[in-house]
Amino acid sequence: MQTAKIDYQGELRCQLQHLASGETIITDAPVDNMGKGAAFSPTDLLSSSLAACMFTIMGIYARQSDTSLDGSTCRMTKIMTPTPRRMVKEIHVLFTIKTTNTDAVFLENLKKAALNCPVALSLHPDIKQVVAFDFEQV
Repeated sequence: MQTAKIDYQGELRCQLQHLASGETIITDAPVDNMGKGAAFSPTDLLSSSLAACMFTIMGIYARQSDTSLDGSTCRMTKIMTPTPRRMVKEIHVLFTIKTTNTDAVFLENLKKAALNCPVALSLHPDIKQVVAFDFEQV
């Protein structure tokens, strides 16, 4: 079964539709690559997908451990290579995890879960993944 439908809208913009849910998002080329920068670029989505996947896998582990990560956040920074070939060089993710469970084993397993998410394992090894965790007890 197909996962998504992508329509080119012109002007370096695409509309992506998730076929199972009907949800849509728009991508736009970044300003530094002839676009308007009016939406996520495809490389923004790639980089954001790493952080979202890590959060999802941590959420699964936390749920299995009867722990909530509600209120947690992360910030992602994407670094591109310079010319001649544009590509994602580094993805930096800083998690601020709010949890009531401050057990050292739980926190270490939470980190391991994030670092072994499907997107992290699928990215080319040349893309440097810099991930940091800041834990806040609630």
